[in-house]
Amino acid sequence: MSAAYELRETLGKGHQITLVGQGELFGFTPSNPWLAVGWRKPEDITLKVADHVGRHGVVFDGNGVERIDAEGDAVITGAGERIPYDYLIVCTGPKLAFDEVLGTGPDAGHTQSVCTTAHAQHAWQAYQAFLENPGPVVIGAVQGASCFGPAYEFAMIVDADLRKRKLRDKVPMTFVSSEPYVGHMGLGGVGDSKGLMESELRQRHIKWLVNSKVAEVRDGEMTVVEHDAGGQPGEAHALPFRFAMLLPAFKGVDAVAAVEGLCNPRGFVIVDSHQRSPKYPKIFSAGVCVAIPPVEVTPVPTGAPKTGFMIESMVTTIVRNIHAELNGQTPDYEGTWNAVCLADMGDTGAAFVALPQIPPRNVTWTKVGKWVHLAKIGFEKYFLHKMRNGTSEPIYEKYILGALGIERLKDVKRKPSA
Repeated sequence: MSAAYELRETLGKGHQITLVGQGELFGFTPSNPWLAVGWRKPEDITLKVADHVGRHGVVFDGNGVERIDAEGDAVITGAGERIPYDYLIVCTGPKLAFDEVLGTGPDAGHTQSVCTTAHAQHAWQAYQAFLENPGPVVIGAVQGASCFGPAYEFAMIVDADLRKRKLRDKVPMTFVSSEPYVGHMGLGGVGDSKGLMESELRQRHIKWLVNSKVAEVRDGEMTVVEHDAGGQPGEAHALPFRFAMLLPAFKGVDAVAAVEGLCNPRGFVIVDSHQRSPKYPKIFSAGVCVAIPPVEVTPVPTGAPKTGFMIESMVTTIVRNIHAELNGQTPDYEGTWNAVCLADMGDTGAAFVALPQIPPRNVTWTKVGKWVHLAKIGFEKYFLHKMRNGTSEPIYEKYILGALGIERLKDVKRKPSA
C-alpha cells in the first residue's frame, strides 16, 4: 500500500496502478503482539484495502497472485485473471516456514504466532484459555529466524500483562532463541544490546536459552538443544509449556520463488542496489521478501531482519527509479538499508538504531524507556492514518530519528554522477 500511494503521488494520475493482495484486509503487523494478549481488537489495526486505495485511483484485486509470467510481463491472479505490467513491484512479505520445525505453528502444530493478524487472533483465543489455567510459558524464535524483535516484545508484553492480572507468580517463563547471545537481534548486536536485554530479562525473571535449536514440539512440551560456539549440539532441554509462541524462519512465497532466476534458494528476490532484479529489469522488490545475507555467520543459523525504516527506504528508492526511467533519466537512486527498531515491552520499550544495518556502522545506539512504548503507540496511530488517507509521507527521517536525537539522514541517496 505504501508503494501504491507513493507511486500515485510521484507519477500523477496518468498511469494505471493495480494493487494485488491476498484477501481484503490490511493489518498493521507491529501491533500483533498487543492483539495476542487482548490489548487491541482486530478492528483497531485493520482496514479494508479497496475502500482506501480506490479513492486514489488504485485498482485493488484481493485474489492474490497465483503465478508470475516474468517473460511475458504479467501476473496471473488466483481468479485466473492475467494482469499485464510495465513494471512489477514485489512486496509479498514472507512465507512462514513452520514446516521446517516439527510441531510448530498455530495450524498444524502446538505453538502460537504473531506474524499475521489471523495468527495473533488465534493466539488471543489460546491465551484466554491459558489464563484460566496458567502454567509455564515459552517464547522465542527458531533456527533460521530473522525477525527476533517481536519475540522479545511478546515475552515482555506477556510478562507485563500477567503482572497486571496478578498471575505472574504462577507462570515460569523461558525465552528460546537461535541467536548466539541475548540481544544479537540478527544484527550482531546494536550498541550494548546484549547487556541491556539480559538485564531486562533478569528483571522480569525470564530465563533464556540461546544458541539453541528447537528440535521438536509436542503437545505441552518441546525439545530444545543448546549448541557450542562451533555449532555442535550439546545439552537437550525438555521444556514444558501451557502457552508457547515461536517465530518461524521465513522463505519466499511460492508464486515468487517459482520464477526462474528471480530468487535465491530460499525464495527471496535478488535485487541490485536500486532494488531491481538483475535478470528481470521490469521487476523491483521491497520488504521482507528481498534477499539480504546474514550480517554474520552464527553457530546456529540466523537471518538478517528487515525493519520498517529499511522497507520505506526501499519503496522510495523503487518509486524514484521508476519515475526517473519514465522521464528518460538514468534510474540510479539507492536505498541506505538503515535499521531502526522500536520494541515495545508492555509498559516500557527499547529503541535500536544501526546505521547502516551491515557493519561497520556509523551509528549504533540502544536506549530503554517508557517513551519508546509511547512512541510505538503514536507510530501505530500515525501509520494507520497514512494507510487510510493515502499519504506516502516518509515519517522515519523527520520524526523518529529526530525524536532519538540523531542527526538527520537521507533515507535515499543518489549517485554523485547524477
